[in-house]
Amino acid sequence: MLKYNTKSNRIFDTVVIMLLLFMGLLCLIPLMHVLALSFSDKNAVLAGKVGIFPVDFTLASYKYIMKEGRFFQAFGVSVKRVVLGVGINMAMTILMAYPLSLEKREFPSRDKYMWFVVAGMLLGGSIVPWYFVIKSTGLIDSIWALVIPGAVPVYNVILLMNFFRNEPKAVKEAALIDGVGQIQMMTRICIPLAKPAIATVALFSIVTHWNSFFDGMLLMNTPAKVPLQTYIQSLMINTADISKLTSDQLVLQMSQKTFNAGKIVISTVPILVIYPFMQKYFVTGITLGSVKE
Repeated sequence: MLKYNTKSNRIFDTVVIMLLLFMGLLCLIPLMHVLALSFSDKNAVLAGKVGIFPVDFTLASYKYIMKEGRFFQAFGVSVKRVVLGVGINMAMTILMAYPLSLEKREFPSRDKYMWFVVAGMLLGGSIVPWYFVIKSTGLIDSIWALVIPGAVPVYNVILLMNFFRNEPKAVKEAALIDGVGQIQMMTRICIPLAKPAIATVALFSIVTHWNSFFDGMLLMNTPAKVPLQTYIQSLMINTADISKLTSDQLVLQMSQKTFNAGKIVISTVPILVIYPFMQKYFVTGITLGSVKE
């Protein structure tokens, strides 16, 4: 410890800390600017006076987005999609990752299935057959069209598989000696030990389902069934120049930049709320799950 606490090491630590702070500011300042735009008056935004703090504070953009009942319908669809989608993703990911993590003597066909998994990740079909497959199964215009096609996230399977594979073998061998079967091994030993990796892939799944908007545009025909991101995207498309569309007092207080900034802030708030609770698992899950012995 005394050897490490030298002048050169202290200088190095200081430089690293300053560099990390600088990089953190580079990430934080654009977010603060978008947040300031969403709370600023139209004239201040058009004049370029807005930096990282709001100018002539107003909630016009948020009121305009949320004044219609469709916003809350879309928000509810997104919440429902996240709950169903993440539940299906985690069940399928765990049930696929655990068998693939077994030794070849325990699962002789492991390599064959692994080739299918990797091929599915690298050789995905184009959007046209993807759409017609979903249409032929009768999922169009239902919540299942948003969650079933992506039920098996291959990257998450590989991440969790490597985590299972790196768990202490002594614990598994002791459990096998005690007569524990593979299902009990998975549910009572491997899954509790894999909480960091499971939390990590769950976060990936939450972000993916919450931020997706393109599939909602293609697969949803009823406006009341579109998720939040698709609804917000439709607002952006349909309001290329919002000041010319209506004489609403709220519209007169905001520009297109203010409106778009408000949509960005609203769409990121749920993820920002969830992330701190899962952050403690994130680094461990990524590090251990991406390293193979």
